[in-house]
Amino acid sequence: MAKVLKGATAQETHSAILDLIRSSGTVTRVDLADRSGLTGASISRVVKQLLADGLIIETGYGDPTGGKRATLLQFNPRARHAVGISIDTPSTTYVVTDMSGRVIEQLQSRGIGKDAPETAVKRITDELEDLIVKAEVEPSTLVGVGVALAGRQGQGGTRLLRTDSDKYAWEPFAVRDTLQAAIDHPIVVENDSTCAAIGEFWAGRIPSANDFATVYMAAGFGLGLVTNGDVYRGSSSNVGEIGHMVIDVDGPQCWCGGQGCLESLAAPAAVVRRAEKDGMLVGRLGLRGRPLSIRSDFAKIARLAATGDARCLSLIEESATYLAKALLSITNLLDLNQIILAGPGFSEAGDIYVRTAAAEINRLSFMRAMHPTRVELSKLGPSAAALGAASLVLHSQLTPHQRVSR
Repeated sequence: MAKVLKGATAQETHSAILDLIRSSGTVTRVDLADRSGLTGASISRVVKQLLADGLIIETGYGDPTGGKRATLLQFNPRARHAVGISIDTPSTTYVVTDMSGRVIEQLQSRGIGKDAPETAVKRITDELEDLIVKAEVEPSTLVGVGVALAGRQGQGGTRLLRTDSDKYAWEPFAVRDTLQAAIDHPIVVENDSTCAAIGEFWAGRIPSANDFATVYMAAGFGLGLVTNGDVYRGSSSNVGEIGHMVIDVDGPQCWCGGQGCLESLAAPAAVVRRAEKDGMLVGRLGLRGRPLSIRSDFAKIARLAATGDARCLSLIEESATYLAKALLSITNLLDLNQIILAGPGFSEAGDIYVRTAAAEINRLSFMRAMHPTRVELSKLGPSAAALGAASLVLHSQLTPHQRVSR
């Protein structure tokens, strides 16, 4: 149960109460007082202001208890809107969401491929503006645009030094200024795994008191960690690069310069590389083996694995086992009780990854005698990063000052 800390400012209190309404779906004033630790009078003042601001609405009555029926409160979904964009190599995904995180309009367009940011941003801007018009969103309710990208953040918005202009051209630090100059709305650019995590929190109505991790797989792996109602970013906003955890000190060379990283052993490119050693499998699946076809090649393998095809199942289970080893270490380090797997990499054979990781963690976790660790697939689907990017905007605008105790 979350309690508002003594000494919280008015803005922090409003944020905490609004977040309790978000995670509850519908709730009464009495419930808010019980869960927050505030007095009924304090709750009434906060609720009155939130109603005046149009952020919440009264929506009927609770079950009868012998006295006056309590009024139910919930988010006013049409009070605010946000746009989320997930920019990826094979596709670009756009969503427009209401305040509750419900998607009201979406678009999937071609990816960036080998385009430079300057080339692709104009197309992205045009598609974005067309989508907003199609969604019929009142301009005054649009609080901003969130953009999800793979790669590193620059601390304080600074640009990082590039060692390879092509490899790092589409990282968040490199495109923030370009996008901000082109998009005529407030903009937040974040790592895709961070976006996926906050999407699970916001749209999934997870309470602020619940800490959890989201593992996002696209071309590689990233981890987003939500604690005390916000994402944990680390000293330079680059927390969660689990793709470069060393799993095998004698393993293959990784593009990052390390050896035996999770990405070099378990990412889609690693699975496809192993599949290419089987000529019959290559012919049967029509694997192309080109850099821009890695994701589609991997999807073919994963799709057959999910049907029980022995050779493909073996390849995916090997990848899942490496990921499970990484998640076991992370669970032991962070004492997690919930891990959510999200992203396009889990679309076809996510159940295999869930099953393998859950078995490994609950067999070997140091905390297994105290509590289990739930491993589950995201309910947000393949658009998790785009939805999370929109959720990040809503979260940062509406509940930026939460202070709660457990």
